[in-house]
Amino acid sequence: MSVTILGIESSCDDTSAAVIRDGILLSNVIASQKVHEEYGGVVPELASRAHQQNIVPVVDTAIKRAGIAPSDISAIAFTRGPGLLGSLLVGTSFAKGMAIGLGCPIVDVNHLHGHVLSHFIRREVSDTIPGFPYLCLLISGGNSQLILVRSPRDMQVLGQTIDDAAGEAFDKCAKVMGLPYPGGPHIDRLAAEGDSKRFKFAKPHIPGLDYSFSGLKTSFLYTLRDNVKVDPEFIDKNKADLAASLQETIIAILLDKLDKAVKQTGVTTIAIGGGVSANSGVRSAISDYCSKHGLTPFIPERAFTTDNAAMVAIAGYFKYLDGDFCEMDAAPYARVTV
Repeated sequence: MSVTILGIESSCDDTSAAVIRDGILLSNVIASQKVHEEYGGVVPELASRAHQQNIVPVVDTAIKRAGIAPSDISAIAFTRGPGLLGSLLVGTSFAKGMAIGLGCPIVDVNHLHGHVLSHFIRREVSDTIPGFPYLCLLISGGNSQLILVRSPRDMQVLGQTIDDAAGEAFDKCAKVMGLPYPGGPHIDRLAAEGDSKRFKFAKPHIPGLDYSFSGLKTSFLYTLRDNVKVDPEFIDKNKADLAASLQETIIAILLDKLDKAVKQTGVTTIAIGGGVSANSGVRSAISDYCSKHGLTPFIPERAFTTDNAAMVAIAGYFKYLDGDFCEMDAAPYARVTV
C-alpha cells in the first residue's frame, strides 16, 4: 500500500507544502514573503500573519498539483521547530486541524533534520541517494554544523558554530555594504565578478570541529570602516572584490573543519544542506574538494536548499515508516539542536 505524506513548512518566512508518495516528490509549493525586504530582515509578527494568509492556498495547490485527493494522505508532517514561534504555531495548528478532519496521524519534524535528509528527495525512482554513513555540512542563516548521519534517526553533531552562522556572516556583511535583504544571493552574484585575493579577512582558530564567524564579521567591518574614512566611495568602488574575498574566506573556514571531520571519521560521502548550500562558490568548492580527495558529493537542487516542505515530507516519511507519530497536544519549539 502506498504511503502519501503531506509536508508543511512554516518555520520562518516561507510558507510551503509538498506531497511525497513512497519517497517520490509529487509537488512542492512555496510562497515567499516580500514584506520583510524593506526592514532588512524577517519581522516575526509580519511573518506569522503572512503564513495565516498563505497556508490554505499553498496546501490546496500542493494537493492539486500532486494529483491526489485529501483522503489519499497517509499522514501530515509539519515543522515543529526550530524557528519563529509564531510562524511555527500557524503550521502546527493547521496540520493538527487538517489531520483531525481527515482522520490521519501527524508527524513532527525537526527543521534541521529536514535539511540533512533533503538528499533523499527523489523525482524519479532511479535518482541517486546517499548511503550511510555520510557527513553533512549544514550551513544556513541560523546554523553551521557538521553532522555524522548514520541513519535517518541517528545523527551526531560533530561540530557547530559557537557564535554567528555562515549565513549570518553573509547577510550582516552584505547589509553594511548596502545590499538588499537577503544579502547572501547578492554576495554570490558579486563574487563572480570580483578578485577574491584583493582583501584578507581574519580566520578563526577554534579547536576541534566547532565554527566561529564573528571574528570574520568584525574584520570585515573594520576593513570597511578604515577605508571609508579615507575614501567615502570605497564600498561602491570595491563591492565585487569585497564580496569575492568574503566568500572565499567563509568557504576556507568551512572546508578546513570539513577536512578535519573527514580525516577523523573516515567517511567518504559528503553532503551539504541549508540556505548557504545554494551559494555557487560553496557548491563548486565542495565538488572540487570531493573530486580531489576521492569522495562522493551530494549537492542538493537549489529548490531544496531553502526552507521547503519537500524536506519536511521526506523526513516525515522516514518517521512514518518507523511508526513514530506525534501527539495532538505537541507544542512547537523555537530552539533545538540536531
